[in-house]
Amino acid sequence: MGAKRIGVFVCHCGKNIAATIDVKRVVAEMSTYPGVEHAENYLYMCSDPGQEIVRKAIREKKLDGIVMSNCSPALHQKTFRRLAQSQGLNPYHCEIANIREQCSWPHPDWPEVATLKAMNIIKGVVEKVKRNEALYPGRAQITRRTLVIGAGISGIRAALDIANAGYPVVLVETEPAIGGKVRALATTAPSFEPPGCLLSPWIAECAANPLIELMAYSEVEELEGYVGNFKAKIRRKASFTADVPGADWQRISRACPVSVPSEFDRGLGKRKAIHSPGPDPYPPMPVIDRKACLHFRDGSCSACKDAAPKGAVDFDMQDEIVERDLGAVVVASGFDLMPPSELAEIDPDPDVIDALQFERLAAPSGPTGGRILRPSDGSVPRTVVFVQCSGSRDPEHHKPYCSRICCMYTAKQARMFMRAVPGGRAVVSYIDVRTTSKGAEEFYRAATETDGVDYMRGRVSRAFRVGGKIRVLAADTLAGKSISIDADMVVLAMAVVAHPSARQLGRTVNIITDEHGFASEAHIKLGPVETLTAGIYIAGACQMPKDITHSVYSSSGAASKVLSLFSNEELLNDPVVAFVDEEVCSGCGYCVAACAFGAPELDPVTGKARVNASICQGCGACAVACPSEAMGHKNFSTRQFIDLIENALKEY
Repeated sequence: MGAKRIGVFVCHCGKNIAATIDVKRVVAEMSTYPGVEHAENYLYMCSDPGQEIVRKAIREKKLDGIVMSNCSPALHQKTFRRLAQSQGLNPYHCEIANIREQCSWPHPDWPEVATLKAMNIIKGVVEKVKRNEALYPGRAQITRRTLVIGAGISGIRAALDIANAGYPVVLVETEPAIGGKVRALATTAPSFEPPGCLLSPWIAECAANPLIELMAYSEVEELEGYVGNFKAKIRRKASFTADVPGADWQRISRACPVSVPSEFDRGLGKRKAIHSPGPDPYPPMPVIDRKACLHFRDGSCSACKDAAPKGAVDFDMQDEIVERDLGAVVVASGFDLMPPSELAEIDPDPDVIDALQFERLAAPSGPTGGRILRPSDGSVPRTVVFVQCSGSRDPEHHKPYCSRICCMYTAKQARMFMRAVPGGRAVVSYIDVRTTSKGAEEFYRAATETDGVDYMRGRVSRAFRVGGKIRVLAADTLAGKSISIDADMVVLAMAVVAHPSARQLGRTVNIITDEHGFASEAHIKLGPVETLTAGIYIAGACQMPKDITHSVYSSSGAASKVLSLFSNEELLNDPVVAFVDEEVCSGCGYCVAACAFGAPELDPVTGKARVNASICQGCGACAVACPSEAMGHKNFSTRQFIDLIENALKEY
């Protein structure tokens, strides 16, 4: 390998770097370093004038390698590699020396140490560039079809955005009907708009769009492949019902003798063994719950089949596995609420309910027809205590994070109660009121100033039944005194948690979930809807607690990423990937087991490992696992790592 002519460019990053590191001293040191033909500094290297300095140096000094000494490569590596390519330089002869996050920011009080450390970091990267190979991206075709997992408001919005741009979508939902949690709400904040006014037009549009293939009551069982070329196996669960003309499903359902608690009504109402979740579902065709149905339990009942037209009910129906070729995936699997039973300080009681149960009580389509009644005896509650942060912001016992949506929906529910029960009393126990959405602060103030809701700052310590009341004990931290309230009903704003299927779904589609089960983004600021698996995006509350507004934001953001992907004629794959020296490979398969993305595989003919460069994410796990050192990584050779380490360990 011939010697490279390398340029080193050091950025001040305003004062982010220059306030700690002596930039001019670093440039003077690098000017004399072997292999460095040119060294220069500028206030902001990423700016147009800064980039022009680099372009001019490449041309005039005939540089064939550059080291940009600035911030994290996550921010500007693409910027400077495009710059290098524009000057005829192979972009993979450009590397970033991170002297901001790894040097100036960690050592603000040790400028001398930081300056010497910056020199060592840059020298190590210079040595790496000396051994870098010219790399060229691979090319792959794109299947322009998207899998959207979850058909709540987030999944529906993402599916519509993609389909309206002219690309087919496979929309998969585990429940028999689409719409998610929004369908179950009584109303929405801050305008008290009925959820049907928001959701129904989208559901109708989704049903009418020929490019959207809806698979309700289905689950993704397997996903393999890589960006642009995925293949999914989807289980369409047997509904035991069929679309037969003349089938009056409401009448057929009424014939069923079995009633069980309704999941849609959060256990406050009943449903039949043959059922659809909630009112006016889409698809309108019901499913039969095998666990509740007497026919499947002991063969003693066929009431629904007898009441239905021939062929409408089929007890012999089986699950079906279908396969679809895809180019991208959007995960919009939604959220759930932490069960109230996990709160040791709150005694279980029928009149202690969660926020979604309150929504069903207040909903005109709910089990009480929109009347707010106590579940225990059906009476109208006069005093209701709303407990915010139930299970949230409690790192010692429950969830450490803020659930974000509770402050607004609690204010909404308290106002709904005050309007529904004239002369009633609504007390909100809170830690802090967080109103970050548009119109939220005004909405919260109206709860206290217009509707007369009492806000009590303090966490509830106990809630238990005393006679016909629920006694709530708390500390009012503003008044500095203990509070005891005898309430008719208690509504818990339970912590928003990941959907129960989230971790398994993450393993199925190969995305990372965090310690709480939420899907992890590639970068919270720079890649908020991307995941570390190329071609798979996240939308809505599967990522973290989100209200409707922010769920729709992220859904359209994920859809825009899919459309950007599909706008390419073909995919260019990053060539910084693993490779195999087949002469050394023993075919042990350790690399296959080590890879989270499924890039290495054993050739069935030779028995040697081979790497699918389209799948490889360049993490290097396979190279670490390989006992014979047959697995390598382009532009991250052992010699390059040694050079980096030796420079890092030099004494200051």
